[in-house]
Amino acid sequence: MSYFAKLGVGNKITTVHSVSDEIATTEQAGIDFLNNLHKTDDVWKQTYIDGSQRKNYAGIGYKYNQTKDAFVAASPFPSWILNEDTCRWEAPSAIPNDGKKYNWNELTTSWEEKN
Repeated sequence: MSYFAKLGVGNKITTVHSVSDEIATTEQAGIDFLNNLHKTDDVWKQTYIDGSQRKNYAGIGYKYNQTKDAFVAASPFPSWILNEDTCRWEAPSAIPNDGKKYNWNELTTSWEEKN
């Protein structure tokens, strides 16, 4: 199975469709199939479950970054920083590695142990 993300306004992903590999022999073949199926000329980008291409598997609400040729999720918190290599959001400090469970507290911009 091949997967395709439909880009909407501002390159925001509005839906993800699967297309059989027999039809989507190339990215363009998959795009043509979807546009013929829906009778549109929408913009689609192929996405990969394993993230082997375009950094991350596209999800609804993600954005496609054309410069990086990558799908990027919305930032989970304003203080988090986008890792330019992975196109994934990271907390400004590492989560403690002590076997306990933690939640991010945006007010204090720190990890707090779960009760």
